[in-house]
Amino acid sequence: MPVNADTESSMLRRTIAASAIGNATEWFDYGVYTYGVTYISSALFPGSITEATLFALSAFATSFLVRPLGGLIWGPIGDRRGRKFVLALTILLMSAATFCIGIIPSYDAIGLWAPALLTVFRLLQGFSTGGEYSGAATFMAEHAPDHRRGFYGSFLEFGTLAGFSCGALLMLGFTMTLGDAAMHAWGWRLPFLIAGPLGLVGLYLRSRIAETPIFQEAQKASVEANQPSDSLLSLCRDHWPPMVVLALLVIALNVVNYTLLSYMPTYLQIRLGLTTEQALYAPIIGMLAMMLFIPLAGHLSDVVGRKRLWWISLIGLFVCAIPAYQLMATGTAGAMIGISVLGMLYVPQLATISATFPAMFPTRVRFAALAISYNTSTSLFGGTAPAFNSWLIERTGNLQVPAYTMMCACLIGMAALPFLRETARQSLRDVSLPDVNRPASGGT
Repeated sequence: MPVNADTESSMLRRTIAASAIGNATEWFDYGVYTYGVTYISSALFPGSITEATLFALSAFATSFLVRPLGGLIWGPIGDRRGRKFVLALTILLMSAATFCIGIIPSYDAIGLWAPALLTVFRLLQGFSTGGEYSGAATFMAEHAPDHRRGFYGSFLEFGTLAGFSCGALLMLGFTMTLGDAAMHAWGWRLPFLIAGPLGLVGLYLRSRIAETPIFQEAQKASVEANQPSDSLLSLCRDHWPPMVVLALLVIALNVVNYTLLSYMPTYLQIRLGLTTEQALYAPIIGMLAMMLFIPLAGHLSDVVGRKRLWWISLIGLFVCAIPAYQLMATGTAGAMIGISVLGMLYVPQLATISATFPAMFPTRVRFAALAISYNTSTSLFGGTAPAFNSWLIERTGNLQVPAYTMMCACLIGMAALPFLRETARQSLRDVSLPDVNRPASGGT
């Protein structure tokens, strides 16, 4: 029975919402954690504010250690059991772990058990995130029309910034309402507790969407051909070139991401001396500006291709990183402008990754290949960026360190980008790598 246009449009809207809310939940936690790191460090860690903050940033980084393990486990399950099955489990684990952070007793109450419990819950978050993003990106890409995959995929990243901004705004709102003393005592916990109901909303949305037609077709073809599932060895042997390219691009993507978004509040407050409120709302202004342009950049990638936008982003960030950080050091207004400039230059990467990365792999290994390569690279270079920047500034005394790390990451991305195949407007219905000469399909 054919599906009418209104029904198809409604299904696509539900798919976008269900995919994006998991990403929003993940980044809600990041926003709450990074914007409340000074409160978390004083509540759950011993030592001076500088030492405790470095410990808290290190705990933030620990979750990325298990993301490759999450990718190794969730990816193959997603390629065998379906994308929807994995996405339902990962959002429950993520939201539950974030909620539990909000009820950890203080260091004064239970001693070293406080940072130990924080580390356990961060590891659980990292394990679930190992399947969440790659699953959501694959799910979104396989549902979207081929000629508008960039536009629809951009809403996954819109969810990223929406979740991060909501977490940041909540932390800022509670800080301004409750005051510093109450925030240190108990107020920092409130935003974490909101993750519980947020996860239940996400689970409800994901329960009302269908598995992707592309996955169902590929699964049926594999059953009819009696084709066994790909092992990890065969996956890496047969698809290592695009997996390496993706991993190198993710270095550029996530070093910039975690340096610009996650580390920024700590950098502005601890290193540049801004007040808590100034260090919180300056990056929020930049993120809200980025959100306005993400769908536009996604649409533009459907017209001119993904690679052109990546070139613009990587070159622009490399050229502007040092001037932008110098501008941040001049005060609150300079921080807002500098963050906004770097954020706008980062948008062409961020808006297109959900359409770019899944299209690099055939359907039967798409989830696993994306999850393994993306999470391994993010684990090594992305989530460690805040702690690395803080440590290197401490060692060198140079406040421009974050600019230099961003520039190095952009050089790595520029070295890998020529090897990326342009797949804009190309069909994902395949059993082999996408063919750049294959005509685009107008629907899903």
